[in-house]
Amino acid sequence: MSDERPVGIDELLERVRAGYARVEPRQAHEAARAGEALLVDIRYAALRERDGLIPGAVVVERNELEWRLDPQGSHRLPEATGHDLRIIVICNEGYASTLAAASLHQLGLHRATDLTGGFQAWRAAGLPVTR
Repeated sequence: MSDERPVGIDELLERVRAGYARVEPRQAHEAARAGEALLVDIRYAALRERDGLIPGAVVVERNELEWRLDPQGSHRLPEATGHDLRIIVICNEGYASTLAAASLHQLGLHRATDLTGGFQAWRAAGLPVTR
């Protein structure tokens, strides 16, 4: 038995987020436009259908994320070119993306981060969305 006390999700998110700098919507938009970051949308299909897509973002279901972005993996996307790739993970509101970015860090993708506020913050900032 472990002597460590259980960690709640809020504390876990705090700990994970302390390990990297999250990105605001306008920063993410500029980085993607400049070719400096890959936007990765992990929202499930119903949310994408309801709210639309971010132009240029790669859609990767959360349960496939590590397999698609691991530069050494046999099922990687063509965009998964190396461990120095700057990846900005986007979920609906910026919670699941934090845990996804942490998982990518464990694969050696040390520049992975997530979008503060997720897709909803992107849309609220008036940034491009397609249907």
